[in-house]
Amino acid sequence: MEFAELIKTPRVDGAILHRPFLPRVEGTLCLTGHHLILSSRQDNSEELWLLHSNIDAIEKRFVGTLGTITIKCKDLRIIQLDIPGMEECINIASSIEALSTLDSTTLMYPFFYRPMFEVLEDGWHSFLPEHEYTLLSAMTDEWRLSYVNKDFNVCPSYPPIVMVPKSIDDEILKKVATFRQGGRFPVLSYYHKKNGMVMMYSAQPLTGTNGRRCKEDERLINATLRPGKRGYIIDTRSITAAQQARAKGGGFEQEAHYPQWRRIHKSIERYHILQESLIKLVEASNDQSHNMDRWLSKLEASSWLSHIKEILTTACLAAQCVDREGASVLVHGSEGIDSTLQVTSLARIILDPQSRTINGFEALIEREWLQAGHPFQQRCAQSAYSNSKQKNEAPTFLLFLDCCWQIQHQFPCSFEFNEQFLIVLFEHAYASQFGTFLGNNENERRKLKLQQKTVSLWSWVNRPKELEKYFNPLYEANSLVIWPSVAPQSLQLWEGVFLRWNRSSKYLDEAWDEIIHIIEYNKDLQAKVNALRRQLAELQTDDGELESP
Repeated sequence: MEFAELIKTPRVDGAILHRPFLPRVEGTLCLTGHHLILSSRQDNSEELWLLHSNIDAIEKRFVGTLGTITIKCKDLRIIQLDIPGMEECINIASSIEALSTLDSTTLMYPFFYRPMFEVLEDGWHSFLPEHEYTLLSAMTDEWRLSYVNKDFNVCPSYPPIVMVPKSIDDEILKKVATFRQGGRFPVLSYYHKKNGMVMMYSAQPLTGTNGRRCKEDERLINATLRPGKRGYIIDTRSITAAQQARAKGGGFEQEAHYPQWRRIHKSIERYHILQESLIKLVEASNDQSHNMDRWLSKLEASSWLSHIKEILTTACLAAQCVDREGASVLVHGSEGIDSTLQVTSLARIILDPQSRTINGFEALIEREWLQAGHPFQQRCAQSAYSNSKQKNEAPTFLLFLDCCWQIQHQFPCSFEFNEQFLIVLFEHAYASQFGTFLGNNENERRKLKLQQKTVSLWSWVNRPKELEKYFNPLYEANSLVIWPSVAPQSLQLWEGVFLRWNRSSKYLDEAWDEIIHIIEYNKDLQAKVNALRRQLAELQTDDGELESP
């Protein structure tokens, strides 16, 4: 298919652009296969380059021959285009609708994007399982790399290489895979250096109504226990939902077969409930009525902060089991690709100081989300404005990032990266020129040949000039476990995402610039103090030598 077939009117002069907090711009509107561009051809006027894939919904209306197109974006921005001529407006609107809903992944922009920067580091090879295993091997020899899934035949949503107990061979893994939904057998998520405890994730066991048993599965997860120790299975479904799953062939680990494991149910919502929650929250955030009761009522009705609380509470529980109880943990829900990954990755951020650095956080996203099989392309197909019928969309990853921001907000000196880094990840998960978040698992990414045909987001982010934007000036390395408060009073609306297009951040930006200036000035003064102390020590040494006979 040629993009030209979908573009009925490629160019319109005299279009007017309205954007939040920016003066209106009049210029030429152009449509390409992947971008909507407006250029005023004035030196000081900022152009608009909007990816079609970032468009969630459009609305059009007419006053006489003047048409207005309102574009609602996946990053929650709303922009307006005034277009002279009814026919031109109708053509532009229909072209945008067609170009923003392309079915074929290989027609998306990452396959056509050519970087204008020098690629110093190939992000596709920055976070390989072998590197993670090298770090693990320095701490313990009880785990190994398994290539049992190298052809994706055992588990379509797992990566080709996983970490499993050394005492468990690949034949056992294959049998366990038939007992877990989607073949997602228990694999290592995190090793706690302090006490040698581990956190694993998997999908639900397929016990069914007959109480099916798998001794290989029992052997696998028991291999992670120390002698005389118990473990915890954290099920991210309510006990009712877990019991109902048995009727469909799923289920949970029965105490009789897993006597060394205590099962805890912590209900975390998923799928369409979360998508509806996001829609309600964004609607509340865009409400211009300035009525306090109405705002608080809408915020509560969205239940967004309640979801944040549920997820953070469960992550704290998992971290507590590992660090304070000295117990190993297995986390799963039903499929093990949504709430499971939220819990394991947040627990790791609580426990692991390295995951709170920029490089460590990127590694966590790569390993605990991308390689672990979170279906980004399905979940992020729509944002909060789309009128299309929901399929598999859910803001699972956005909720995770929001939880990270909540912890970051409570521990502002413990994270090497700033809020902007989290916002950039949110934006690129929904629409990007990079191939990192395309596909739903490693199997699909291999088939799409993303490493050969697209550029990795990490190749761009990790350039020194770009990284500067994401450093937290308040950062001081903290080797301790950090315990976030999950009290309702401690959780706040993430204004940087949900209110950034409704309320100017000018004064907040100025305040941060001043903070950075003060910190840099303080560093300079500290360097001068250290230099003067050295000079004083040298002078005192010289005086001592002169005085000695």
